[in-house]
Amino acid sequence: MSHSTHPSAADGVQSPTSGTTASTEWPANVPGGPAVSPPANKRLLPSLLLSSLTLFATYGGLVSILLPTQVALIDEVNKVANLAIVTTTSFIFTLFAQPIAGALSDRTRSKFGRRIPWMLMGAFVGGIFLLGIGSLKDILWVTVFWVVIQVALNFLQAPLTTITADRFPRSKRGTASAMMCLGMQLGMTAGVMLAGAMGTKVGLGYSTFGIAVIATTILFAVLNHDWSSKESSVSPFKWGDFFKGFWVNPKKHPDFAWAFAARFALILGYFVVMTYQLYLLTDYIGMSLEAGQKAVVTLALAGFLPTIIAIVVSGLWSDKVGKRKIFIYVASAIMVVGLTMPIIMPTMTGMITMAVINGLGFGLYMSVDAALMTEVLPSEGTDAGKDLGILNVATNIPQAMSPAIAGMIITAFGYAPLFVFAIIFVIIGAIVIAPIRSVR
Repeated sequence: MSHSTHPSAADGVQSPTSGTTASTEWPANVPGGPAVSPPANKRLLPSLLLSSLTLFATYGGLVSILLPTQVALIDEVNKVANLAIVTTTSFIFTLFAQPIAGALSDRTRSKFGRRIPWMLMGAFVGGIFLLGIGSLKDILWVTVFWVVIQVALNFLQAPLTTITADRFPRSKRGTASAMMCLGMQLGMTAGVMLAGAMGTKVGLGYSTFGIAVIATTILFAVLNHDWSSKESSVSPFKWGDFFKGFWVNPKKHPDFAWAFAARFALILGYFVVMTYQLYLLTDYIGMSLEAGQKAVVTLALAGFLPTIIAIVVSGLWSDKVGKRKIFIYVASAIMVVGLTMPIIMPTMTGMITMAVINGLGFGLYMSVDAALMTEVLPSEGTDAGKDLGILNVATNIPQAMSPAIAGMIITAFGYAPLFVFAIIFVIIGAIVIAPIRSVR
């Protein structure tokens, strides 16, 4: 059920300016005006936590365990090349999935608001295809199903990410972003553990995550009604203007461009190692596939607590001091130290040490970076779905590219140079944050 009036003060509505409980200071969603969403109530933060947890548990379980296990079971000899084929193909198809989903949600006019319809669609399509992918024995069909799943989950993630900008004042976005990042880390760890516990039962694993995504998204929609956008203004749709909107001129909006480049570089550096974690354990450290699966869970647990602590502390702390950039500099330095550990110690001990240190650095980075991204939007949030979708491309592209890049590095030089590559790009990610002027 949609609402055309403000929620009551008893719901814990956040003022857009002060962050105090108030229902009269948030702009109304009036007929003929711009589409806006209700301010945060008491249910929204835990709902964001649960939805983010489920989505990233799915990502973590699929990417770290289920997909590489399925690919290895189909063809052990060609597993590295086949995994690169599957993930690179999905990269091509999902390249602009999030900005397109965000732009479509910005323009959506329905009694359920702008974001919920796309979240539900992404959840149902992705969930249904997850129920089917586990039974496939051919790399071609695995690739087809994987592409559909990735596009659908991106259509879920884009509007979910935008809710922070929609419903929270700038002074509270660090906390909201920290909540989503907390869900991300909890989810990635839980997803890896759950998938790892299922071993080679990939069909059961895929189905479990598919059902969870559908159920959690329905729950979010029920608990967090959006205001109706049916009578809100919307510009006439023109294909040319729609696609031109995805280009953000870096000369006019340099902070946006620098933020995009910074996230792109750091995420590429981080995931070029994380994507091949299972194969690093089997081929670099020398474990069996079964032992490697268990070791992935061990690494996830090792990095869990430092990541959680870093996410919670950095989000709240950055809101309190009103600064973001210094946290990113520190996070990058910590990650560089972590990534050197497996080079110095090419053992499970080195991998565990990296997991602990990288957990601290990546947790510190993610919650603050997510808040920073909402503060460099060129359209002051009126096209937040599209703009944040573009910035999310800076996450999706390097994640999708990382298996192909890692595969080329492994084939040409072996596994150790992956860590050197990662270190270089983490450093680049920190350097290009410096020119941003609109964020301290």
